[in-house]
Amino acid sequence: MTTAPAFRPTHVVPADGMAAWEAPDPGRPTVPLDPLLPVRLVERRGDWAHISCANGWAAWVDGRYLVAVPQDPPLPGGPPDAAADPRPLLDRAARALADYRAAVEALADGLDGESFRGRTQGVRIGVVVDGESMWLYDPGEGRWLYGDGRRLATYVTDRSVPGEAVPRHDATRVVRRDGDR
Repeated sequence: MTTAPAFRPTHVVPADGMAAWEAPDPGRPTVPLDPLLPVRLVERRGDWAHISCANGWAAWVDGRYLVAVPQDPPLPGGPPDAAADPRPLLDRAARALADYRAAVEALADGLDGESFRGRTQGVRIGVVVDGESMWLYDPGEGRWLYGDGRRLATYVTDRSVPGEAVPRHDATRVVRRDGDR
């Protein structure tokens, strides 16, 4: 039996989200991607980038706008911050997922689409778990955090967060851990 390789994000979608296509052809659009969605770059063809998501979905995007993330996740360490303990953010994600699931169940039981949209409006959840590694989206702070089960550190953010060691990354530059470009 063959197992799929572990999902390892190489980029995130820009803070405003981005358009996606079924093929490297502007005439074949598909569902747009959510802001700060972690993706893995699979292939490049000029400005086109073939990406895959944690759930196995794949699409083509304008690769010039993808935001590169550090090659290796940041090591949690240094001075603790408000997000150092992963449990509160995991609890919020679990509650949001439970609320979303309840809305889906209500929809299956006959809730109308407009009421479903109202119940789910503003719900944002992001969790990727790969063994001991995890990436959690903090919608209140607009950032993805990486953790090893004990502590979290900012992985990428859509805005400048005072006191954070990892600034927002521009799509056109490589950012190394030591801060050199």
